[in-house]
Amino acid sequence: MDLLYFVLIAYGLTQILVYGKVFDSIRPSTGRVGELFRCSMCMGFHVGWFLMLLSPFTELLNFDITVANFFLLGWLSSGTSYVFNSIFGDEGIKYEHKHLDSKMDAAAGETLL
Repeated sequence: MDLLYFVLIAYGLTQILVYGKVFDSIRPSTGRVGELFRCSMCMGFHVGWFLMLLSPFTELLNFDITVANFFLLGWLSSGTSYVFNSIFGDEGIKYEHKHLDSKMDAAAGETLL
């Protein structure tokens, strides 16, 4: 359950930091920090190690504060935040329909006699 809580908390915090309107006025828009605040994968990594540091102060998460956990939880948070961000959007589940190239359609189409 710790990992499930961790993934959901990390995704939520990452979304708030990257897209939340409450941070629009203070969110940096230029430079490296600005890039960090536009990327759910990048911000997700930093949220992961931050949550590791919060672990001793909550009963929801029980992770040891180690260098290994710093990287492992950062990577887990980064990956899951990116995947969830790719699947879910403001409108619900994202669905992309790719159109076939017209040249490919003609070559693969049926032949009429």
